[in-house]
Parts: sequence; C-alpha cells; structure tokens
Amino acid sequence: MSTNYINRELSWIEFNQRVLSEAQRDDLPILERVKFLAITASNLDEFFQVRVGGLSAQLLAGSQKTDITGLTPAEQLNAIRARTKTMYQDFSELLEKKLTPELAKNHIHFTSLTDLTHAQRNTLTEKFNNTIFPILTPLGYSDPADSEDAQEMSPILPAHQITLIIRLQNAKKITRTIFLPIPSLVDRLHYIPDDKALYIITAEELISHHAQMLFPDETIIDSSHFRITRNGDIVLQDEDAMDLAGEMEDILNERKFSKTIRLEIPTDISADLLQTICKVTNTDEESEEDHVYRITGAINLADYMPLAFLPGHDDLRDPEWKPQPSPAFSSEQSMFETIAENDVLLYHPYESFEPVIRLIEEASTDPHTLAIKQVLYRTASNSRIIDALIRAAENGKQVTVLVELKARFDEARNLQRADELQRAGVQIVYGVKNLKTHAKILLIVRNENGNIKRYLHLGTGNYNESTAKLYTDASYLTARDSYGADASVFFNAITGRSKLTSLKKLTPAPTEMKRSLISKIEREAKRAKQGEPAHIMAKINSLQDQDIIDALYLASAAGVKIQLNIRGICCLKPKDKNLSKNIEVISVIDRYLEHARIFYFHKGGNPEVFISSADWMTRNLEKRVELMIPIADSKAKKRLTDILKTAFEDNQNAHIIQKDGTSIRKAPHKGKGKGKTIRLQSILQEAAEKATKAKTFHQSTTFEPHIPS
Repeated sequence: MSTNYINRELSWIEFNQRVLSEAQRDDLPILERVKFLAITASNLDEFFQVRVGGLSAQLLAGSQKTDITGLTPAEQLNAIRARTKTMYQDFSELLEKKLTPELAKNHIHFTSLTDLTHAQRNTLTEKFNNTIFPILTPLGYSDPADSEDAQEMSPILPAHQITLIIRLQNAKKITRTIFLPIPSLVDRLHYIPDDKALYIITAEELISHHAQMLFPDETIIDSSHFRITRNGDIVLQDEDAMDLAGEMEDILNERKFSKTIRLEIPTDISADLLQTICKVTNTDEESEEDHVYRITGAINLADYMPLAFLPGHDDLRDPEWKPQPSPAFSSEQSMFETIAENDVLLYHPYESFEPVIRLIEEASTDPHTLAIKQVLYRTASNSRIIDALIRAAENGKQVTVLVELKARFDEARNLQRADELQRAGVQIVYGVKNLKTHAKILLIVRNENGNIKRYLHLGTGNYNESTAKLYTDASYLTARDSYGADASVFFNAITGRSKLTSLKKLTPAPTEMKRSLISKIEREAKRAKQGEPAHIMAKINSLQDQDIIDALYLASAAGVKIQLNIRGICCLKPKDKNLSKNIEVISVIDRYLEHARIFYFHKGGNPEVFISSADWMTRNLEKRVELMIPIADSKAKKRLTDILKTAFEDNQNAHIIQKDGTSIRKAPHKGKGKGKTIRLQSILQEAAEKATKAKTFHQSTTFEPHIPS
C-alpha cells in the first residue's frame, strides 16, 4: 500500500463532511443549515450510485485492481462503508438534536398525526383521499418458498424513493406482504399551518396512517419503510457509436433494474420485514453489514431541500445575493461591438450569465451571422439557449451543436433537447467516440463587410441558466483572430472525427493538456532550483491524476511555492515534510458551489493565467475532450489572480486539508490587528455590486449633448 497518496473515495467523503460542517454551524440561519444538510445527503446519494456502484461492479467481476493507494475494490468498499456509517450518525444527531429543536424555536415543528388536532387530521385525510390515494400502487409479493415462479412473484421496486412494506393478515389468519412505493409526485413534506406555528408531517407517516384504507378486508399487523439505491455506473460500450442515442436509452432503462448497492432502513424495523426486503432487493443477508444502513430518524434527507426555501420565512435565511449586470456591456451597444473592442471576463454568479445568453440570442436573429457552433453538456430544463439555437436554425443560420449524451444523469434531458434541435434543422453531433466532450465553447461566425469575423465564449461551466446562479464559474468572451482560428480547428476535428492537432492558443485534452500542465510545473521547479521565485496557484474541483501529483511533489521539493484551492477530491498529501512541505491545500465551502478552474504559473515574473473546463483528474486529462484557455487580457489576468490569492486569505469558509485527508476550518489569525474577517464569496459579491453602482453613477452623471439635425 502506497502512503504517498490519499484514496479518492475517502477524500470525496471528507469533502462531503465539509459540506455537512456548514449545516453544523450555529452561526448560520436555520434554513441555510437545513439546505446544507439536504445537499450533503443528495451528494451522498450520487456517490453511492456512481462510485460505490462502480466499485461494487468491479468486486462482482472479481477485480483485484488497486487504486493509487494500493487498495483493492473490496478494501475500498470496506473503508467507504465504515466512514459513511459515521456520517449517517452525524446526520441523525444533527437533525434530531440541533436542527429540529432550532426549527421548533422558530415555530416550525416536525410532528405526527396523533399530535395534531381533530380538524388538522381531517384536513390531511381529505388531502390523502383527493391527491395521494388515487396514484398509489400496491405491489404484491409472495415468498419464493411458497411460489413455483419466484421471478414472477418478486416486484421491481423503484430506487431512490421511499417504499412502505406492509404485512397483512386476513380473517383466516393468512398473512401476505405488500410493497407500497411512494410516488415521486407526492411531496415528501406536508405542511399544516395554524395561527401560531407551522407543522410538518412526512409522506411516509401520512400514507402509513391511511394505508388501512387500501386493504379494507385485511388487518395491518406490521409495517415499516425503506429506500434502496441501485448502481448508476452503467458504462456505455461505444466502440460502435452509430446508434449512440439508442444505446443511451438502453442504459437509462438498465439503471432501473441494476444491482442494489445500498438499503436504508429505520433502526426499529422488525427482523421479519428486513428479511423480506433483503430477498426482494437481492441484498445478501449474510453480508448485511456491507449493504444495509440502519438510520436513526428520517431517511432520504435530500427530500428536505424544499424546507430550506419555505415561503414567508426570509428571516431564517441568508440575505439574497443577486447576480449583477456586467459593467462591460450596454443595452445601447451590440454584444458583437463590445467584444470586438475588448476581451471580457465574467465571473458568475456574482456577475450575471445574461450576457452569454444575450450573445446567442443576438446571433440567432443577426443578419450578419453565418454560423453558430456550440458544445452542450448539461442544460437547463427550460433553456433560452436551446430556444435561441432553434430560432437561429429557423432563420437560416448554419447551426452545429455537439450534445454530450454521456453527461451522467442528464442523458434523458439531453436526448430530448437534441431531438428538438434536430427537428428545427440543427446539425447534431452526439459526442466523440470513446470520449466525453466536456469543453465549454461557443463559436459565432459573422460576415462583416465581406470579411469573416469569429466571436467566442470560452468557459469553465455549463450552458445552464439555472446552475449559473448557483455555481462559481468564469466566462471569457473574445474576438481575437488566433483564438477564433483555433476554435474552428477544434470544431472541425470533433465534428469530423479527425485527429485534434496542436492549436496555437487553446490547449485541448486529451491530446495536449496533461503534457502542457506537467511541463509548466517542471518549468517552475527548474526556476526554483536556480534560486528564482517560483509559484503555482490553482483552483480546481478535484486532484487525482498521479502524474500531476508526482510533478507537484517534485516541484515542492525543488522549492516552488504551491497553493491549491480544491473543492472536492484531493489525492495529494499536503504539508508532508517528505513529499509536499511547500504545498498548501484549502477547500472553500460557501453558499455558492465553487466550480471554476483557474491556473496560475509565475513564469519568472511574467505570469501565465488559464481557465479550463478540466479538473486535474485522469478522466479529464486522458478520457475527455477539454480545453485550457490562456487569458490574454491584462485586466482579466489580474482579476483572476486576485481571486486565487483571496481564497487563501479566507478565514470564514476555507478549510485546510490535512495530510491524512481530513480538514480543519481555517480561523481568523489571532493577535493585534490580525483578526480581520475575510470571506472570498462575500468579497466577490461586494465587488460586483460596487462595479454595478459605479457604472450606474457614471451614467447618471454623464451628459450627452443633443445635436440638432
């Protein structure tokens, strides 16, 4: 086993612990704490679907392949289960001992039907009869020992939804078992307001209380509820990508019936009911401790997210931060005119994503626009960007869109939107064979007085209006000829399925980016050995690639100052005197999800600054189509450098990653004059608001003379 690295899965769990730590903060408003608890639970759901699902599949196949720490799939699964069971304990303790009492102090009460008034119970009964009862579907079950056809008698239970298990007995004392999935259309939390307080009852309690109505001739003798998670790591075999859309539909269907990898049950469930659940879900009873999670309190806390946005309780939330209009753009000037004059850097969501949408919308009706080419990875459900691309095609523009069907858990939406685009006349390309296309790029080609002019948007985030309000991302808009020429080569390569040759400005993966990054790291190491100042800063979501880590270790040994702001996975061991004494790693967890990738290399005092769609993970650098974009504009370079530096000054929401992978929240420096509060996201929001106010003031004090015609 190698002690030079941190296991990827355990590092991710520690990231999720940092998210949970926000819910544990007594100084945050109560509904913000509920939100972070729900996010933590939702994150854990996806982790089980993908990472635990993938490892379970490897184990089932008999794989003994080890990760960079030397752990086999079986050893990783054992470590994951031990660590996540501790996290479940944190969930239960936080909800029951901290959040529920705090909600009650603010007149929001989780309750049971027996504690409600007669009138309130009648209201809920009426609600059950009118909106819930008609869509319930009981699923009968017969024990295989009592059936000649066990396969036929086992119901297929939905994943990720709470399901009731009910044991019934008729007048002849004959028992049978019913499974009752709670439909996704049914709200998990039901609110009962009165003059003084708001009461909340869960769907499982409401349905359990009325379940007898479904079985009038039988008696319920035992009942409980549970939730299963299935393997979501179903791999697309796209050696032959001729019918990629059809294969993706098969995968979506396969996920519904994949192997159960987690079973969540309440601690008070009877052994008899648990045994039946294990049989139906194909959960191995002999290895119950591997798959079964006994939960104290509520199951599926991700469903508690709507509580965080409860109307009429703004005093229990943080004040709203509104995305600000960028001062670079004006309603009096077209997007093309502005970008032609100067490169523009936007940093979302502090600055609105609206200019990116506006650029596509202007292009869709602009008589000079000839072509629009774009990569779409994840889009919003009601996307103005999709609408604009459809409108552009209908207006006779040549529109080409690469839709990545392998964007996990967004496949169904991408299939649907691709079909809409295709019907409008858009040329659709379904990704690249054997690779995911993750680059964020938009190219608009215009005819300006007989000359071809190209306009680009290059970014770190998806073309998704919804997540652009929640994720921090960088957008770079430019009309530089060299960038535009590279973009044309890039699109021609991925749509024409040809080899992506070296570009002059943009650095693509999987062909060039990893080699380029390692070269830049080694260059800083060389300067440090020669006694020159050497400095690397990077903001990424994850660091897992062994070659990159080893290059950073060597640079650290050479004396390079290395500062890494890593939100999630970090397989590098920081502050290890033998490996990384000059490497500092922090993780900022705040109200926005840190998502931008920014790289800084000192380069002897002539710094290079890049933004990228790629994290420093093997999958990004070797198995995806990505882009790394050099920032040419001096003001944009300085701004991104300042963002990197400020993150390491944050003493409110930054966590210091330890060499064992755990983290400690960074505290304000103590001592005279050293107790200043610094919070990265607050500083960026204030800067965006200040820039907007300055532009508004300038406009209000600028007089334009009226010249008579």
